[in-house]
Amino acid sequence: MTDTLETIDDIKAQLEKKIGQRIELVVDKGRKKTRERRGVLKDTYPAIFIIELNDEVEYERLSFSYTDVLTGIVDITFLDEEDDSDHSDNTQEEA
Repeated sequence: MTDTLETIDDIKAQLEKKIGQRIELVVDKGRKKTRERRGVLKDTYPAIFIIELNDEVEYERLSFSYTDVLTGIVDITFLDEEDDSDHSDNTQEEA
């Protein structure tokens, strides 16, 4: 998430507003290993949030805690916002 969020409550509130949006996750798996995944933010719960992945091979859901985001283990980018900003930039260039 691009905004600097100070508390778990801030992270939870931000994610609750984004339910249903496409996201990209970068998960730090330790020892300089990361994994990138894309999916949709499906739901938030008191201690975790659920991501439904867009893998064509199989249906999969992942859950992460808000602490994972706070400590930097999981980095979230909202793809719908990037698409909107890319589209507005293209519109300005054409004008």
